[in-house]
Amino acid sequence: MTPPSLDAIVIGSGPNGLAAAIELARSGHSVRVIEAADEIGGGTRNAALTLPGFVHDVCSAVHPMGILSPFFTQLPLADHGLVWLRPKASVAHPLDDGPAVMLYRSLARTAAGLGRDGAAYQRLVGPFVERAMDLLGDAMAPLRIPSHPILMARFGLRAAFSANRLARILFREERARALLAGCAGHAVLPLSQPLTAALGVMFAITGHAEDWPVAQGGSQAVTRALASYLRSLGGQIETGWRIERMDELPESRVVLFDTSPEQLASIGGEALPAGYRRRLGRYRYGPGVFKLDWALDGPIPWKDPVCLEASTVHVGGTLEEICASERDMYQGLHSERPYLIVCQQSQFDPSRAPAGQHTGYAYCHVPHGSTLDRTAAIEAQIERFAPGFRDRILARHAMNTADFERHNPNYKGGAITGGVSDALQLFNSPVTRLDPYATPNPRLFICSAATPPGGGVHGQCGYWAARSAIRRLARG
Repeated sequence: MTPPSLDAIVIGSGPNGLAAAIELARSGHSVRVIEAADEIGGGTRNAALTLPGFVHDVCSAVHPMGILSPFFTQLPLADHGLVWLRPKASVAHPLDDGPAVMLYRSLARTAAGLGRDGAAYQRLVGPFVERAMDLLGDAMAPLRIPSHPILMARFGLRAAFSANRLARILFREERARALLAGCAGHAVLPLSQPLTAALGVMFAITGHAEDWPVAQGGSQAVTRALASYLRSLGGQIETGWRIERMDELPESRVVLFDTSPEQLASIGGEALPAGYRRRLGRYRYGPGVFKLDWALDGPIPWKDPVCLEASTVHVGGTLEEICASERDMYQGLHSERPYLIVCQQSQFDPSRAPAGQHTGYAYCHVPHGSTLDRTAAIEAQIERFAPGFRDRILARHAMNTADFERHNPNYKGGAITGGVSDALQLFNSPVTRLDPYATPNPRLFICSAATPPGGGVHGQCGYWAARSAIRRLARG
């Protein structure tokens, strides 16, 4: 019998799929990436969503985990065109009264803006800032014995709390509480749930380790650089080829799926045991998002102009308001004052808009599969902290959960994080197995955001899945 000409096929060309292919190619294996869409990128694509000359990020926009990814930092991506543009601040959090709360790379400068809670904030994140890469190396990995157990244990003492409880225990004033809540809101979970403090504290740490950057020219520059590097290693990429059954694939020794668990079950079919497919069917995708992109005739007119220094603005007001918004979302409701993640790419990348004009980007979390138009609520929240914002709008483009799933089938029900990352599913994705990337079929692996460490542009899911596949390839 003639052996397969390929060692590995990767289905999907998002950051995780390309990361998996790169690690396989770096290890000397022949690999081909197959992408259903006409262009690579998954959640990192760009499009002219509003007016000519405006470059919009369709999904991911600001990349703290991209610049700090333990895998990406090993790769010569700058040699393949990736340029990170850093803001003066990672996060701004406007409040109704007083100046905005700012997350600067300087821990001391950030703490100085937190009043009586400055010292408590320094005690919370300070021990981890200088060792951020050690912490991320363990945190952005599957469940295992950590390389730095004492550091992880110390972090775990904070991470086990809910964000709401930790903020109330540590901080006496609203400014620090709001800052932690805004960072924890990226979890897409009610802030009363255990472990939501983990993401809040981790995001704060990353903002002191590196300024949260945007990619010059748009987020697709990340995957373009990954693809260029893969090709330099001999890897192949084919686009416009949708795979629906295993028998449509070329022969290969292993196949890695940068797909949702649902797609893995559908494509894998009889190559996977029925019981495993049923378990994949029980995977929880969680809430989705509603997103707006704007073409603007100037920068967002924040009441506190210092907000323009940040690549990301957390709009939601107080800890109590953000908790209420995320609780509503998880209960299938739509908050009238939603928590927003606002990104200001054109403040730092002039190529995103015509001279003197800007792009705007904001999304809120919504129930899974929601089709409710949230335009009015989102724009009212921004107007609350930036009076006159609506007057700056030249054009807008909206995406609901169905639009996101059409754009990328991995975003089931609009779940851009790949799935729920609560205490029950965080380390048991997509099903409970000693090796979460392997399947009962020794040839098939999953490398998407449905595996640890979850959503984000960091490639770690792909890297760890590739390591699992490489061990299998070594056994022949």
